[in-house]
Amino acid sequence: MNDFMKFPGRVLLVTTLWLACFLCAVATEARRPGEADLQSTLKQRGEQAGRGVGIVVGILDETGTRIVTSGKVDGPVVGDGDTIFEIGSATKVFTGLLLADMVSRNEVKLDDPIAKYLPASVKVPSRNNRQITLLDLATHTSGLPRMPDNLVPKDPENPYADYTVEQMYAFLSDYSLPRDIGAEYEYSNFGVGLLGHILALKAGTNYEALVRERICQPLGMTNTMITLPAALKRHLAVGHNESGAPVKNWDLPVLAGAGALRSTANDLLNFLAANFARVPSKLAPAIRLAQQPRHAAGAGMEIGLGWHIANQHEARLVWHNGGTGGYHAFLGFNPATKRGIVVLANSAQSFDDIGFHLLEPKYPLADSRPAKDRAVVELKPEILDRYVGRYQLAPGVFFNLRRDGSHLLAQLSGQSYAEIFPESETNFFYQVVDAQLTFRRADGRTTELVLHQNGIDQTAKKISDEPPKERQAIKLEAKKYDACVGEYELAPGAVFTIRKEGERLLARLTGQSFLELFPESETEFFYQAVDAQITFVKEGPGRVTALVLHQNGRDSRAKKIP
Repeated sequence: MNDFMKFPGRVLLVTTLWLACFLCAVATEARRPGEADLQSTLKQRGEQAGRGVGIVVGILDETGTRIVTSGKVDGPVVGDGDTIFEIGSATKVFTGLLLADMVSRNEVKLDDPIAKYLPASVKVPSRNNRQITLLDLATHTSGLPRMPDNLVPKDPENPYADYTVEQMYAFLSDYSLPRDIGAEYEYSNFGVGLLGHILALKAGTNYEALVRERICQPLGMTNTMITLPAALKRHLAVGHNESGAPVKNWDLPVLAGAGALRSTANDLLNFLAANFARVPSKLAPAIRLAQQPRHAAGAGMEIGLGWHIANQHEARLVWHNGGTGGYHAFLGFNPATKRGIVVLANSAQSFDDIGFHLLEPKYPLADSRPAKDRAVVELKPEILDRYVGRYQLAPGVFFNLRRDGSHLLAQLSGQSYAEIFPESETNFFYQVVDAQLTFRRADGRTTELVLHQNGIDQTAKKISDEPPKERQAIKLEAKKYDACVGEYELAPGAVFTIRKEGERLLARLTGQSFLELFPESETEFFYQAVDAQITFVKEGPGRVTALVLHQNGRDSRAKKIP
């Protein structure tokens, strides 16, 4: 893979629609916490997540069901078993159960090729005479990627809202599989979203209606849906990102099967009760089918139809989690002990460890010690000016520091500026996230900063006393982009593809996703997702012959391919 436009994971903020594998780092005493212990844990974790964040835990065991809550969620709701949360990728177990139910009814077969249910105009990729099947989508073994590269949201805070069926079909028709189908597990939101779409097509309805008819109504799940009526909107908790700030809700009209559902702890407890046969259900054959392990999914992990199965600590746990921009969900049960756990929070932070620990105490809880209380000291502007500039944390990743009056602001590549507060002349801290910066000086000048976060120290060398200028996009007529559209060869095997989509100009380097370019002039553009700029080179009126990528202090020219 070439190095151009590579962007390592963000350090201070990560929000995605995802499934995280649970890793055990340390051993703890194998003791299930009592309600007082659990309440204390929830209180500490909720306080760390921020004001307005509530955590609701549902427990189902031999004694019955109970709800334990902590925190006060934002909005006109009280955090309880009927509070509604986005459940993100936990939706995938509903999609898997829909598939199992349709198999049980002889409506489809697991080994049916997906092309059988899609329009003839869609060219489904195949490899070595093997076609993608419904089972391949459900088990993340289709060879399809985590996300389609033509998903370029108009609103990054609601990233799936404007993705269309036409875009989904176009991506599928143009995609080349990188490996044999069924050979390897690779988690794919796109694949399961496509599966939900296919099942709805087969049933002649939409995904939400299918889930409500086939699963929610039989199991008495009255508050699980995608589109909330006005009466239920009052029960929806306000989501918060990992920094604790309120965020928008997510909408997934096309990839609904990957993560669109909203639900409550009480409804999900009903779902779990049916999943380990605590209550009789006509879904029982499909439930058993969905839980059967189908493929390895990493060390100590298998996957059924949607469900993941963890085999660690001499326990078999069936589970899934989910996260959107402002919510987190965990759903799991132990078939042997008939114990089920639901964890819901209106925070993008992960609370999976609580769910695993409540199912099997040998899974450790994360460190929930409260952050150190920090006192702000006053520093003269000339001291703050010492730290203004640009620091390189990793290839393509920079800290930019600037002063605004008596405030020092820091920006990590791809993120917004946030204020850092001094607790000494060289030590500063964030209030929006639990992270600190230490500045080091030598020979009367600042030479580097150290980022302290999650128990890790990362050093960034100072490379300039001036931060890059803040870029402002201008408004251009969409027709001005036409001359830029095309392909540009940056290096052998590395091609920039520039395309226009509505009023936006998008760029993709080979092997990467499309990202939006923002105009500073008719020929100068910049990225917001990464610290890089592109200049289009014109020769004569309206004729673009090349582009120049400006990144990491280098200028790399790419000639337009005729």
